[in-house]
Amino acid sequence: MRLPACQPAGMKTSLIIRRQGKPVISGYSMQTMTDQQSAPLNRADYKTLGLAALGGALEIYDFIIFAFFATTLSKLFFPPAMPEWLRLLQTFGIFATGYLARPLGGILMAHFADRLGRKQVFSLTILLMAGPCLLIGLMPTYADIGILAPLILLTLRILQGAAVGGEVPSAWSFVAEHAPPRHRGYALGVLQAGLTFGYLLGALTATFLARALSPQEMLDYGWRIPFLLGGPFGLLGVWLRRWLAETPVFLAMSERRTEQAEYPLLAVLRRHKAALLPAAALTCVLTSAVVVLVVVTPTLLQQRFGMHADRAFALSSVGIVFLNIGCVIAGRICDRIGQRRSLILYSLLLPLGVAALYASLIGGWAWPGLAYAFAGLCCGIVGVVPSIMVSMFPADVRVSGISFTYNIAYSIWASVTPLLLIAAMPWSPWVCVMYCALVAAVGLLCGRAARAQREPSLDEALYQRG
Repeated sequence: MRLPACQPAGMKTSLIIRRQGKPVISGYSMQTMTDQQSAPLNRADYKTLGLAALGGALEIYDFIIFAFFATTLSKLFFPPAMPEWLRLLQTFGIFATGYLARPLGGILMAHFADRLGRKQVFSLTILLMAGPCLLIGLMPTYADIGILAPLILLTLRILQGAAVGGEVPSAWSFVAEHAPPRHRGYALGVLQAGLTFGYLLGALTATFLARALSPQEMLDYGWRIPFLLGGPFGLLGVWLRRWLAETPVFLAMSERRTEQAEYPLLAVLRRHKAALLPAAALTCVLTSAVVVLVVVTPTLLQQRFGMHADRAFALSSVGIVFLNIGCVIAGRICDRIGQRRSLILYSLLLPLGVAALYASLIGGWAWPGLAYAFAGLCCGIVGVVPSIMVSMFPADVRVSGISFTYNIAYSIWASVTPLLLIAAMPWSPWVCVMYCALVAAVGLLCGRAARAQREPSLDEALYQRG
């Protein structure tokens, strides 16, 4: 049986070592290795995957809930005399700073993830996210302390951004190193579905509060509720992840490591430069799908198309549900037809789905929920990109390589895109569609540029059975 996810750190694993260029397997045949790499996920795998995904969902909830209440927060944290569009723009500016803070936190945590272990950093990020979320729910508004209110809000968002910068790369690496290679796409698709489930938690919370409270009650106290929930959610996430074990790949690296190598990030910059630009471009493609579907459209439903908040959040929830489903389907397809073909397929589907959504909104179709659901399925690119990026960096620098490219690209792209799309919407209601078409072209180009690194024999130690 393959090394269980809950194996104690002290238990030895069989390693594959290359001697004079030939693989030597301790106690196992090459045929056994091949069979186990293609074996389906077992109960231990699903336990590891479920706990990782649920913990990630709770952390993403803490980060994204800000976006769902951006309209309300804009009225509470900026001067009432300021024009509404400017208040909203500045609120999204504060939201965007969370993305700008991701690289520093992500790179620092990735260093320790590659040196000390995936699990430790994987658990720490939730704790760092939950604290600021709780403080946002407790803090005074502009009416109470004036200009200090948006400044404090900005500081807390920076802390949250640093935390989430360490979450995603660690989660991708953690799950990929627990899954058989021929099922990595599916495992990472499920993980992405779990992470995007955090968006759904935020949307459902916003929908419930918008229906249960009046607009004035929301301004008085209702906006605090989702942030106050973030504290317990974070503690629950930490508790869940205590049941996870370090990845067998990292344990294998620790056993063979005789001396500290160069800093992981320096190794990435020196030995894996060819992977940096494609990985950053793929991140922009993934980011665009999330930003358009989850961040920008719910706000535009209220501002541009005049929907009540509860209906806008309900439609957003439908889209996120089908985004979750789309990630799992995309991961399975990635295992079946390969990473490159999957990337091409979903790059083409992305603008098609967003075009159907905005055509339904602009044309006033009777069932916009169906269009939102279709758009969510077509955003399966979110489930394809992790599989490609994990394979672009070897195990010893994997978290650092992903974190460096992912967080820098994500921070720039996700901080600028919402502002540009909202500012450009008065020019044309089709702005989001045109933007996704441009991003799809980038995805198609990445299909040729992205090349998987040759998997080191060390990664294969994960799939031996004993």
